This record gives sequence, structure tokens and C-alpha cells, in this order.
Amino acid sequence: MNTDKLLSYDLPLFRGISAADLDPLDLGWSEQSFNAGQSIFGQEDDSHDVYFLLSGALLAVYWAEDGREIVFTRFPIGSMLGELSAFDNKPRSLAAYAKAPTRVLHLPQSAFLTLVDKIPEVRSRVINDLVARIRTLTEKTQELTTYSIEQRVCSYLIRLAIQCDCLKPGALIEGAPTHAEIAASIGANREMVSRTMTRLTKRGAVRSARQKIEIRDPDMLSEVL
Repeated sequence: MNTDKLLSYDLPLFRGISAADLDPLDLGWSEQSFNAGQSIFGQEDDSHDVYFLLSGALLAVYWAEDGREIVFTRFPIGSMLGELSAFDNKPRSLAAYAKAPTRVLHLPQSAFLTLVDKIPEVRSRVINDLVARIRTLTEKTQELTTYSIEQRVCSYLIRLAIQCDCLKPGALIEGAPTHAEIAASIGANREMVSRTMTRLTKRGAVRSARQKIEIRDPDMLSEVL
């Protein structure tokens, strides 16, 4: 893939990096497309390449032994995924699959490790991203052990709104997660989430429709926490 084409995607990892920095590395990028429901990689897969989300919707999930789907991450556009296995050369700890038609950039493991080794700015960003994920997991663990279902839903909506730059009155989150997806993300069931969303709607905090959530009163969401 042409380096200028790669940089034209404006992926956060490469902002400020020049084609002159990347051309000597011969990274071997490719672009791939997936239909809704297709797997990018499976849990326990012995694959180690890295992907970047260009468009669509991707989830990282853990399949419990009883068949339950536990959603760990809903990836924002531009996100990197798969780097843990690239670093430690072990099987995937989570599965990643498309919730909608999705395009990704694919980077072989060897090229990713070369990129991290040769470009300090990239290495720093990867480290910062891993630290941010650890902090997020710590926050989620705290919420699971101390928050009520309503508090978990409100916290989830606030994070989602911040991620989409929509934490303001009247802001609309397009392509919003289903109640089942929210439930799988916060350790609840769909019925609990649906009842909570109904209560929040009646209070005027949010308004939801199919794949859309309007943030009507962000202060009301934060007051629940």
C-alpha cells in the first residue's frame, strides 16, 4: 500500500509522522472489508497481526463458557486492535467482530513491531494507549463492584457521549449500541438496561430510538453517579 494513502486515513497513531519516516520500513499494509457479523479474529486464535478501524463498527468480546457474550470494548474509528498478541506472541484473549459493514487496515505483526521499534513517536503513543486501557479497566472493575445498574448505565452513556464528542444537550449519538450490547458491557441483562433507559427517558435525561441516543440533559446523567 502506498504510504501517502496510509497517511491520508489520518489514523491517530500516525499523526505527525511523515512518509519519509515510513517508506524505509516497508510495512506491507493492506485494506480489508468485513460484513456485519464477520469475525476479524476469534478468541484464542493463534494470530498476531494488528488492525486499525477505518469505518463501520467493531466490538471486542469475551465468550464465557456458558455462551454469554461479555462486551469489553466498542472501538472508535481510528482505533488499533490486536496489539497485545503482537507483543507477547500468545493467542488472542478476546474476539473482535463487525457489528456493521466494516473496513480495517491490516498490519502484519513483524511490521508493527518494526514500527514501534524504529519510530519513537509511535512507540510513545502505543504505550500511552495501553496505559489508558488499564485505567479504563480499573474504572470498570470499580463500577461493577460498587455501582447500581442505573449508575452503570449512566456512566456508560457518559463515556460513549465523550467518545463521540456528544456530551452536550441535544447531541445525537448515531449508530448507538443496542440495549443488549450495553447490558453485555456493564454486567447486566437487557431487561434491566431497558427499564433504566425508560426511567432516564421519562426524567428527560435521554431519548433513544433505533441505533440513536439523544443526550438531552448530561448533568442529570452525572448526578446519578
